[in-house]
Amino acid sequence: MIFEESDRLKSIPPYLFAEIDVIIKKKQEQGLDVISLGIGDPDTKTPDAVVQELCNEAWNKENHKYPSSYGLKAFKIAAALFYKKRFDIEIDPESEAIALWGSKEGIANIAYTFINPGDIVLVPDPSYPVYKIGTMFAGGTTYTMPLIEENGFLIDFKKIDKNIAKKAKLMHVNYPGNPTSAICDLSFFDKLVDFANEYKILVCHDNAYGDIYSEPKFKPASFLNAKGAKETGIEFYSLSKSFNMTGWRISFAVGNRDAIASLGKYKSNVDSGVFNAVQFAAAAALKNYDEYIDYNNKIYNRRRQKVWDLLEKIGLKFYRSFNTIYIWAKVPEGYSSASFAKLLLDKANVVITPGSAYGKYGEGYFRISLTISDERLEEALDRIKNVF
Repeated sequence: MIFEESDRLKSIPPYLFAEIDVIIKKKQEQGLDVISLGIGDPDTKTPDAVVQELCNEAWNKENHKYPSSYGLKAFKIAAALFYKKRFDIEIDPESEAIALWGSKEGIANIAYTFINPGDIVLVPDPSYPVYKIGTMFAGGTTYTMPLIEENGFLIDFKKIDKNIAKKAKLMHVNYPGNPTSAICDLSFFDKLVDFANEYKILVCHDNAYGDIYSEPKFKPASFLNAKGAKETGIEFYSLSKSFNMTGWRISFAVGNRDAIASLGKYKSNVDSGVFNAVQFAAAAALKNYDEYIDYNNKIYNRRRQKVWDLLEKIGLKFYRSFNTIYIWAKVPEGYSSASFAKLLLDKANVVITPGSAYGKYGEGYFRISLTISDERLEEALDRIKNVF
């Protein structure tokens, strides 16, 4: 028996990375060795001490009960202490922080929390697909904010239609950015706060890559570092990439207490919170963030340079960023993003992500992820070089 999908589900395309997985499996079934540079899923293991903390807390029967949808007190305190140490921002763990099943969940659910059918959400392009899809599921309408290389892939507030801005309720922002790897400075966040204040828009800043950088001078600021930021928005901080915890599904949001309370109100009706043992382990990760982040960044710096060297050798232009786990590069002349991705898949059995998957303004680019062992990365780069 086949059951008809809802109209909202019919309205969205299949999730990009699920499609990539299908392509890889088909190739593997044919006996081909496929190397994926497409998905940002760290290959380096979660720190041993964090895993041990999970094991210890998993044996505590008190943690087997329903957790709070708002988050474990110990985890929220650890998040607040982390924000004070890392960003010099005071966070009230009780009223200005909430635990999430990963940032993806929080980003999707923030739409259900604040968007009514027909409401406008400002979304950067190219960007993480969930900003747009979460809005669509909630019945909202997205307005595109183009990110172009000539402007450093920064949002140009002056080019946002004022009539649209007056109607907008929510705005997604992401720096350091996926897929572009672009970074902004504090002055940009100051402008963002001014814009949000003027038009009474809730800012949702996705800080998933805030602790992946090559050296201290490229260390990103938090949106909440901007004066008045807590009055205008919240920030999602993910442990997935910085601590190699993608499968753990643990994140948190901090910022405006009213927005946090509303998100918690929604979540308490649709989920029962993150397993407490995972939250205790995440708290242990945050307490030792310097050590873990430094270890990861050394690995990504080495791999980033390998990709840069290859792209320069074969004559492909790329955006030189010292942040995130991605390289954002231009496709060769005569190719679209999709046709170039198909070329490498067919000729080299290497998966890259076409820029068009992240929006209209991603066309002409492709993304390479650094989350693969050095040996496999070198093999993939050799295959790409041979195609050229």
